[in-house]
Amino acid sequence: MYLPSAFEQTDREALHALMRAHPFATLFSQGADGPTADHIPLELHASEGEQGVQGVLRGHVARANPLWQQAAGQEVLAVFHGPQAYVTPSWYATKALTHKVVPTWNYAVVHARGKLQVVEDAPWLHALVSRLTQQREAGRTVPWAVSDAPPEFIQSLLRAIVGIEIPLTRVVGKFKLSQNRPAADRAGVVNGLAAETPDGGATAALMQTTLPQENPR
Repeated sequence: MYLPSAFEQTDREALHALMRAHPFATLFSQGADGPTADHIPLELHASEGEQGVQGVLRGHVARANPLWQQAAGQEVLAVFHGPQAYVTPSWYATKALTHKVVPTWNYAVVHARGKLQVVEDAPWLHALVSRLTQQREAGRTVPWAVSDAPPEFIQSLLRAIVGIEIPLTRVVGKFKLSQNRPAADRAGVVNGLAAETPDGGATAALMQTTLPQENPR
């Protein structure tokens, strides 16, 4: 990934926050016919893993998916996609001064690497899908739980999936949020995005976290 220093995000908590908020990742691996991509919700366990690494990702795929056989023991890349939005030069204060401005795109992504491991243990899989369900159902008026379905039905479905685990060896974040623009331009982008689509609002909110803080008097 091309990563200018102005856009590099090294704050571990910020990276983990994006991974948790946007768990539906694109998982890249090397398949029999070349590079392949799968789209999988991945659960981050930030405090786990060997000393010096940056957590563990866990998820599952259909047993019919060749990923778990082809990529076992292989280094894979999980990309977590955060907020993103088009930026019009009309929002820049610089436009009125020089007109030397062009459109761009603001976005935040996290790239996480590690060797994929396969897990076929039924209790492990049951615990995983239960946690994933609880996380996504939280906040609903009547949340659905895995235990709501007949046990024999759940067991039959568990036999049709395979767990994957990725102890992470490297986590890199790119938060391209107009850090290379003057303060007045950045403020214009924040205001412009906040007034537009939900994606724009989410991008503007993330931009706010990267704005320089004023020195207290």
